[in-house]
Amino acid sequence: MRIVVAGGTGLVGSQVVDRLRTAGHEAVVAARSEGVDLLTGDGLAAALEGADAVIDATNTPAQTPEETVAFFRTVATNLLEAEQEAGVAHHVLLSITNLDRKGVGNAHTKGKQRQEEIVQAGPVPWSIVRAAQFFEFGELVSGWTREGDRVRIPPVRLQPVAASDVAQLLADVSTGAPQGVVAIAGPEPVDFVELVERTFAARGEAVDIVSSFDGMPFAADTPDGALLAPPDAVIGTTTLDQWLAERFSSPVSRP
Repeated sequence: MRIVVAGGTGLVGSQVVDRLRTAGHEAVVAARSEGVDLLTGDGLAAALEGADAVIDATNTPAQTPEETVAFFRTVATNLLEAEQEAGVAHHVLLSITNLDRKGVGNAHTKGKQRQEEIVQAGPVPWSIVRAAQFFEFGELVSGWTREGDRVRIPPVRLQPVAASDVAQLLADVSTGAPQGVVAIAGPEPVDFVELVERTFAARGEAVDIVSSFDGMPFAADTPDGALLAPPDAVIGTTTLDQWLAERFSSPVSRP
């Protein structure tokens, strides 16, 4: 199959491309580095020529609801219009687990919610893969809040997943019939603070972790269990210990 991966140079998209090519498919990267501008639509028609499916794994560093909504709305609209013109039979979107659950929301999720609405109402048959936070999420948030040897992390319960497991699911879904909404999470829940503690321990770095919701991507009134796997979720096979060992080349045990 010929499958176009929008955002195919990112954390998940690049791994999707690798898995598709390993399986013998033609994976086409739709990114600015490949002459495709998803915000203007330049280069999309050529990239989608003869495509059987499109995977949208795009992301944005935008920080406000207005910016994220504008980005995801524009990309989704441009992709779906070009797909309809090219006769693409399957649109696969990477989204966020429990996005539709009350009390789960921030600037980024506002944009993803709008993106899902556009895909579900669009002209191309679709699948939406809602993924839990990646194991890398602890490093990402720590980078936002770090001041010297101190980081602020919200005390919430997550069920993080390996980006590689998400990439494999996206590849598998894209080569089959549209499935509607599919969720994926990791094999074990973990407190966000513990995730960050274990990540820094694996890096061999000592930090002081302060539990705080101030300036965080989750609100203090986030419902208990809102960030865990829904009952029908696909459960990834990679554990946090395995991911830490692979990322930092040394096995890390639970505290």
